[in-house]
This record gives sequence, C-alpha cells and structure tokens, in this order.
Amino acid sequence: MKFNMQDMLEKAQRMQQEMEKVRKSVSEMVVTEESGGGMVKVTMNGINQIKQIKISREIVNPEDIQMLEDLVVAAVNKASKASSDMVAMEMSKVSGMLPNMPGFNIGGE
Repeated sequence: MKFNMQDMLEKAQRMQQEMEKVRKSVSEMVVTEESGGGMVKVTMNGINQIKQIKISREIVNPEDIQMLEDLVVAAVNKASKASSDMVAMEMSKVSGMLPNMPGFNIGGE
C-alpha cells in the first residue's frame, strides 16, 4: 500500500473540522448525576461547566453541613466523570477517520 501524503493531509483537515463540530456540540450536551439517593443533583455540560445544582430540602441540616458538602462534592465528581466520558466517546467517533499508522496514536489507546 502506497502512502499518499496529500490524501493524509485532506483526511487530517476533515478530521480537524469534525473535531471542531464535536467540541461545539458537546458544549451543548449535558449530563446529570446525583448523590445521596438523588438528594443532590448536578447538571454539567461537555466542557465541565456546572449548569445547575439541585439540593432537596430534606438533606439540609444546619447541624451537619459537612454531609451536605460531601454530597455536593460527590455529585460534582460523578458529573465531571460522566461529562469526560461523553466527550471521549464523541471524540472517538472523529479519531476513527484517520487510518491506523504505527507510532501515530491519536486516540490515546
């Protein structure tokens, strides 16, 4: 199989354009994760911006603020992981556009 540099450059340019589209679309996608059995919910977009935090009244206890703080941290961490996983899945669709070449690992695998 003959290596065609022009073809490779065209594919790379198309892949770059597709990656830009994916970056834009994931910024509009959201994930929602929860902790405390749904008492704390965090909604985050694909660029790790928190869009909303919902806290149930029942969980708010002035005598145990630490528990509430821990639940918020847990929900944010879960949402951040879900957001990262969503972005990785979307990006993997684009990285498959280039042929597999030894030493050229674009997908991070």
